[in-house]
Amino acid sequence: MNKATKWVDWGLIDYQTAWDQQTLFFNDTVALKTKNRTENTTIATPNYLVFCEHPHVYTLGKSGHPENLLLDEQGLNEKQATYYKINRGGDITYHGPGQIVGYPILDLDNFFTDIHLYLRTLEEAVILTLADYGIVAGRYEGYTGVWLDADNEKARKICALGVRCSRWVTMHGFAFNVNTDLSYFKHIVPCGIDDKDVTSMEKELGRPLAMAEVKQKLKEHVAELFKMEF
Repeated sequence: MNKATKWVDWGLIDYQTAWDQQTLFFNDTVALKTKNRTENTTIATPNYLVFCEHPHVYTLGKSGHPENLLLDEQGLNEKQATYYKINRGGDITYHGPGQIVGYPILDLDNFFTDIHLYLRTLEEAVILTLADYGIVAGRYEGYTGVWLDADNEKARKICALGVRCSRWVTMHGFAFNVNTDLSYFKHIVPCGIDDKDVTSMEKELGRPLAMAEVKQKLKEHVAELFKMEF
């Protein structure tokens, strides 16, 4: 099992550009796995951990409901936002500046072949990162993602997850609100949940965070949990 992982920060990048690059990594890895199986070779498959931020964009998962976007085309233009229907799981979500978007393109045969454990491990990395800043977070039974006060009426989501996995190769990932402009969530029903709030580290702590510092802590937690080798 090859745990060597290439970490890259794409910075602020157009959503379509990032999706195209993810797809290239994903397809190349699936093709290599197919080659290994059909030609009886043992070429190590690559793993990537990508962090980035996006300009304002709404994305709808393959099982999502278009009516959960509350803006028409004119409204999107006014908000300088774009909209994509994509091939991950989950419903609608928002990406924007000040949010760490993580795209692990991993061959889970190199780690563990359990998609539920994969999601829980990504959640745990975010939970540990928040704990580094004194924010107590956890899971909300029945939902993916990372939540604060999940056991009461103040429940609010700070990180959304939506992934695709084929032949144990993953793409898409998570969106972690650090210094995110939360007003953009008012124009959707986030992840199809209409009775829960969203939050960010900035809102919880009352101050903006250094994105590079949060990314580094998150990267370290992901690497430790997955036993990645950079």
